[in-house]
Amino acid sequence: MRKIAICAACAAIALAGCATTSTADPAPSTSVFASAEPAPSVTSTADPAATAALGKATAALGTTSYTMTVTAGTGFKLSALLDPPGGKGTAELTASGPNTEITVKSLLIGQDLWAQIPGITKDGTWTHLDMSRLPEGANVGLRPGRIDPVDSANLLASTTDVQSTGGNTYSGTVDLTKAAGIAGLDRVTIDGYGSAAQRVPFVAALDEQGRLATLTVTPPAVNGTAIAPIEARYTEYGRTVDAEQPQAATVVEAPENVYRALGG
Repeated sequence: MRKIAICAACAAIALAGCATTSTADPAPSTSVFASAEPAPSVTSTADPAATAALGKATAALGTTSYTMTVTAGTGFKLSALLDPPGGKGTAELTASGPNTEITVKSLLIGQDLWAQIPGITKDGTWTHLDMSRLPEGANVGLRPGRIDPVDSANLLASTTDVQSTGGNTYSGTVDLTKAAGIAGLDRVTIDGYGSAAQRVPFVAALDEQGRLATLTVTPPAVNGTAIAPIEARYTEYGRTVDAEQPQAATVVEAPENVYRALGG
């Protein structure tokens, strides 16, 4: 029983995505968030053409299916097949540390989320999660109402200073408080950044069709320790996403320890 409890806690930590800190893959040393000075007041310095191009690209994410891969250093990777118009998707999240690695699979259809969690879910079965019991920003890979794990559209909508840097690439800053839960950055973590969370550097690139191809966000340092950038890639637009509700006989409700570990 003790072994199962430990595995459950580890799996819940993996679900929460608490592996974004990385000493092997530090954020660039030029980060303007190394100090705790208040962020400057936000005024719009955006290039209208750049804003329009980026807005069109992010809006398109809600109109078609695509593949998304998200990494944060060497300790966090999420691969997902997403169909926003159909309200469904599948994902595989791997969180790793020096001596452990946990992989959690998730399946989203409409308002229901199922997961396969090591130490919790038997082979060939699914654990059903009640999202109303989880705090805002709890990262479980996919979640109802926000199928995109990075919440790309809301995140990029928060920028007021996007500029074109040539070659279909754009840069600026975003407000992380607008999109808690991206790649393991829960509300508590983001609140801990203070005002620095409101001006976080990003770089985005579009493909030849003007669709979002990559997005890199560099979170603030924590206690002087650099945080690995969150890197998202968007590919295979228009692909078919096969996601079907599991048979009732293969589904069990998530146990209490999973909700407790996730803060619910």
